[in-house]
Amino acid sequence: MERLTTTPFGQRPVSAGLRKAVELVESPAQMPSEAAPEKWQVLNDLGVGRAALGVSDRELGVLDVLLGFLPEQRLGGNASLIVFPSNKALSERLHGMPESTLRRHLSALVNAGLILRHDSPNGKRYAARDFDGEISRAFGFDLTPLRLRAAEIAQAAQAAREAEARYKALRERVVLRKRDAQKLALYGLEEGFPGDWEPLLIALLDCTRRLRRKLSFEELEALSAEVVDLSQQVERTLAKTEDTSADAAHFGCHHQNSNTDTPDFESSSEEENSATDTSLDPSPEEMNIPFALVLKSIPEALSYAQGDIRNPRDIAGLGAFLRGMIGISPSAWDDAVGAMGPETAGLVVCCLVERIEEIRSPGGYLRHLTREQDLGKFSVARLVMANLNRARGKS
Repeated sequence: MERLTTTPFGQRPVSAGLRKAVELVESPAQMPSEAAPEKWQVLNDLGVGRAALGVSDRELGVLDVLLGFLPEQRLGGNASLIVFPSNKALSERLHGMPESTLRRHLSALVNAGLILRHDSPNGKRYAARDFDGEISRAFGFDLTPLRLRAAEIAQAAQAAREAEARYKALRERVVLRKRDAQKLALYGLEEGFPGDWEPLLIALLDCTRRLRRKLSFEELEALSAEVVDLSQQVERTLAKTEDTSADAAHFGCHHQNSNTDTPDFESSSEEENSATDTSLDPSPEEMNIPFALVLKSIPEALSYAQGDIRNPRDIAGLGAFLRGMIGISPSAWDDAVGAMGPETAGLVVCCLVERIEEIRSPGGYLRHLTREQDLGKFSVARLVMANLNRARGKS
């Protein structure tokens, strides 16, 4: 089918993307020799590699609808690749997308060099037929660039898949090495080995908090180097204090016991989670404080417990019981629970009990911490570590 125009109708400007797409379509040397690509496979590859090609998921949704107006399943052969739906028809298939938004996404697809406008003299989209009923001229959106760039799009998708696999593998290594370092540091603390265990645990908990965000690959590499350094510090500190020839069996026994008898604020089991959660996303920060460390930080609060404190829910219950005793109003408690969750709010109250002689207004202080939580500035890990350092200073 003859191409009659290369510029858009009306006041739409000519863009660099448009010129590049026109040059691609009109160059015989660019016509691919391989079989015509399947249109939905090209769209799927575009979805994977869209960042490299400069299009958004909303724009791909518009392209999806345009491809739906193409009766053939493959982009090529002798069939025309020009579709001519009205904006109204497109909007209806896009579940009522406003025409202003639709026009913006169509322009973005043109500028990205994925489609071409083939506008009629009056800007309307239609097809003219010959005496045999065959389409002789069509005015609308030309999808030929998709066919010509199919190999490029497939390469972009493959590169994106490989980058995602590298990112996932690196994240797994960071999470697992951080877990090992954290548990080894907790082991050293529980055994009473000399070393700066609290600062190391604080730094590792800070790494956990940063892993909750979507990090770039460069940021994740920097975090990986930091976790490796912390892990090496933990191992060097242990090596100085452990009798490696006599305590190897004790080390294994200790971990077996801690896994079965000692509750852990880290969620039920990271090993079990890794089998079902392939991203190995860490739990919220407050659920990654080793439970044994929590118990060491609140000895005074534990003296008021009416039963064994075995898990974070017990901490929540203890905090709810103690809040009235230290003068925290129900409204302040409810606000804290709403912002932090019951487990963290209960732990905060228990920490306040340890410092009750220093705090003039526990209720006001809890409200302050609640506001800090809302602003994303509060760290319950630092509160726990402050209590531990305070207790060690007294001893």
